[in-house]
Amino acid sequence: MSAITGREAEDPVASAQNLMYEAWDHPSRRTRIDLAHKALAISPLCADAYVLLAEESAASSEQALEYFRKGVEAGEQALGPEGFKEYEGHFWGFLETRPYMRARAGLAATLNALGKVDAAISHYKEMLRLNPNDNQGIRYVLAGCLMKRGAMEALKELFKEYDEDGSALWLYSRALVAFREHGPGAADADAFARSAISANRHVPAVLTGRKRAKPTKNGYLTVGGEDEAAHYVEEWGFDWLTTPGATDWLTRIATAGAPRQKKGSSDR
Repeated sequence: MSAITGREAEDPVASAQNLMYEAWDHPSRRTRIDLAHKALAISPLCADAYVLLAEESAASSEQALEYFRKGVEAGEQALGPEGFKEYEGHFWGFLETRPYMRARAGLAATLNALGKVDAAISHYKEMLRLNPNDNQGIRYVLAGCLMKRGAMEALKELFKEYDEDGSALWLYSRALVAFREHGPGAADADAFARSAISANRHVPAVLTGRKRAKPTKNGYLTVGGEDEAAHYVEEWGFDWLTTPGATDWLTRIATAGAPRQKKGSSDR
């Protein structure tokens, strides 16, 4: 332990990072921001300090973008060419890489929000190359960007790359793309739709307005829950609603697969 502590004392980046762990746990926003500035005073290569400032101190999206850019640059310098070579293909599996990956995810998301979709796509693709295990769920936001761009071939390739993903978010999107390509009644489209409905039965009702969306209250999504459905519709609802016949088709499949209510029974 004394040897580890000694190394951290000699490593400004590690010392600054420890201060950021303290910052994230602090209940005061003002204190969190102050600690981020202190971390940068210890080491300007503390990427997470820039991430916190982007999320909690930036007065505009443009300022947040600049903070995230600085965070990415800091993370690149902290890891160095040797770090990228060593961790490539397994990023996020090592604590040293995570500040960089958080900063780059923030940069891509901000670029996307500012309408710079192609730039965001480039960052997201590179992040998946560095970390194909995709612990951050980058594939979901990349899929949305590709849909926004109308890059259907690239989107289908992404679906194939993560073919075993059985989440509602993934399956509903695959169903929509298959419907657009082959129309209603196509075996793959119907199969994806049925699997999606099994994963989350609330999406069709939220999508068509028959059920009020219930967004998450704590930032986490419940698998198969109404908050997951609300999140999906927020991200992909426009694409469903602007695809002629898509919601009617999805509703028919959901209705056909729903268990019939026995005569005289009632919901409790």
